[in-house]
Amino acid sequence: MRVAALSQNLTQQDFEEGRILLINKPLRWTSFDVVNKVRYLLRNQFHLKKIKVGHAGTLDPLATGLLVICTGRMTKQIEALQASSKEYVATFMLGATTPSFDRETEIDRTYSTEGITREKVEEVLKTFIGEQDQVPPLFSAKQIDGQRAYVAARKGHDIELKPSRITIDELELVNCSLPQVVVRIKCSKGTYIRALARDFGQRLGSGAYLHDLCRTASGDFRIENAIDILEFEKNIRNMKPAEENIVK
Repeated sequence: MRVAALSQNLTQQDFEEGRILLINKPLRWTSFDVVNKVRYLLRNQFHLKKIKVGHAGTLDPLATGLLVICTGRMTKQIEALQASSKEYVATFMLGATTPSFDRETEIDRTYSTEGITREKVEEVLKTFIGEQDQVPPLFSAKQIDGQRAYVAARKGHDIELKPSRITIDELELVNCSLPQVVVRIKCSKGTYIRALARDFGQRLGSGAYLHDLCRTASGDFRIENAIDILEFEKNIRNMKPAEENIVK
């Protein structure tokens, strides 16, 4: 895999032939915001009429962390890259739920956290290790009757999503400062961490929602090697376009 190191003297031909870019997605940006920004920068800087750009695994707007971006011919590898395992650090807030299972929507119910201890948290976390069925969030991009589930959910429609088969390989308690619980998760493609927060709260006999989420790895790619989008923009603008591509 040709991962672009932006300190190299890259040209538009490099990006057209195909490179993998590791971007640290900012909070409140959608994954497509990042794709569109990268596409715009490459087209503008190198005077290209068009260039293929795509991402290998969506991150919700309220999530941050590693977003794998493919350019040019490397976009043909997106499906294979999406199939790789993912790693996250997530903060669950106990004692409350929201319709979206994260902070996108307001708290709709509160629950008692009495009796929940670190030992109980660790015990329940262990029950999620392995292959299992997971019901996706209603506020998700899952297709149902020809439309995205979140569209129907925001209209207040009563819909039911079928469970998906997922695998959680590792689930480690990083910090337990009740009512907040921080966990590291290594899981399969298609795992919704928001849904995991929901199920975690239920198994504790309480409620929970996802407060913060950062993707730290996707396959062999890690967040430590990612670049902020503003730094990416600065580096791209310092690259010189080939003379033959400049429109006069």
